Amino acid sequence: MLKSVLLDTYFQVTHEQIGTVIQAALSKGAEFADVFFEYRITSNLSFEEDMVKTARRGIVRGVGIRAVNGDQIGFAFSEELSTDKMVQAARAAAAIAADNTARTRIEPVGAISPPNLYPIDELATSADLSKKLTFIREANSAAKAHDSRIVRVNIGFNDEVRHLAYADSDGRFWEDSQPMFVFTTVCIAEQNGRRENGFASGGGRIGLEYFDRKRRAADIANDAARLAVLNLSAVEIEAGMQTVVLGNSDSAVLLHEAVGHGLEADFNYKNLSNYSGRVGEKVASEQCTIVDEGLFDNMRGTINIDDEGNSPQSTVLIENGILRGYMNDRISAKQLGVAASGNGRRQAYNYPPMPRMTNTYLRNGEYSAEEIMRSVKKGIFAKSFTGGNVDITKGDFTFSCSEAYLIEDGKVTVPIKGATLVGNGPDVMTKLTMVGNDLKFTDGGWTCGKNGQMVPVGMGTPTVKVSEITVGGTKIK
Repeated sequence: MLKSVLLDTYFQVTHEQIGTVIQAALSKGAEFADVFFEYRITSNLSFEEDMVKTARRGIVRGVGIRAVNGDQIGFAFSEELSTDKMVQAARAAAAIAADNTARTRIEPVGAISPPNLYPIDELATSADLSKKLTFIREANSAAKAHDSRIVRVNIGFNDEVRHLAYADSDGRFWEDSQPMFVFTTVCIAEQNGRRENGFASGGGRIGLEYFDRKRRAADIANDAARLAVLNLSAVEIEAGMQTVVLGNSDSAVLLHEAVGHGLEADFNYKNLSNYSGRVGEKVASEQCTIVDEGLFDNMRGTINIDDEGNSPQSTVLIENGILRGYMNDRISAKQLGVAASGNGRRQAYNYPPMPRMTNTYLRNGEYSAEEIMRSVKKGIFAKSFTGGNVDITKGDFTFSCSEAYLIEDGKVTVPIKGATLVGNGPDVMTKLTMVGNDLKFTDGGWTCGKNGQMVPVGMGTPTVKVSEITVGGTKIK
């Protein structure tokens, strides 16, 4: 007898019903079919002007049904979990992926029991409102006390738990409960009519023990307040080519967006990426080794199992500058003739999976951050970013710095404002001349968008030196 605690508790669906649904999804000749059940509980608090502004709690439940023929996908979903409604959705998916010349056998069901990479002590979604408010008030007080120029503090506490159950025509069945929370603080500082803001966040697939083990709520708030006050003294810079030092941790968003997406396998088997057909070629500086790894405990992008039943891996994408492979889902792995990498992910039950990053990072190099900084006569130190725009298939990017400084004679000097980095991700990877030994992962709320789907991700980088990037500035010569 299969153990199916979540299936029984949250969906009240039997394995016999699932077999009927999968058979309906295969009825038009699909070579593969799967069903993905989700029960998501969300909780959101916002705190502004010393009071709770909003408090919301919601529950979403449904099932997504997929039929696959080659790279042709038929997909449908239902919020109602009766057999009739699920079979109706399955038949719709089957019709989209129809191949009336084939028939597929359903394999006997075997349960997968993945290890738990997100152990928690106290689930945020189950915690009392009063306890969450304690952390919020701690952060609010810390931010206001940081500096008299802090005039406004906004705090968000957002958490969820996703209870998932999955089965497919290959006989795989698994269940998983995925916790998540993110605690955010935005501070606004004002001086002589000038206003600047600062943002900081923390969280992951972890419980409220985060605030004891990793960062206090006050520490997150102080980071936001510090940045807001710092930006009051930031100066404008002129546009032009510059040597750029990217700080460890948050500057990994550039690596993620401008390079990582180009290494997702769906773009590559369709020949839409700069990296298509280039496995074994040099595509970056020999100092670059880039890895996607969904195996770090409690990290935001970590998964016990991907949304197709494959185990997450430590996938080396680029090794010493040489392209070694891509991140794939079931379809792209089959198209490329490689093993699954555990990167099939979806936003929710009403979306099909696709190749997505988990925790993507640049491995440590040999230099200290101090050595890297001393090597720069004149340049920019870009420590963190607010976001930007990327052409995923080409890797062209524009990123706005949220914290950046001038480097003069090997020393970090004045903070700068309005700086943007403009370039091409694959090109920048060839211009990394020094890679630091201080790898640090992001902490907080990075969410990745692709084809209309958003998934939580982690990322990391050591300090790195790029010989030249176009830096956009607002100062007029």
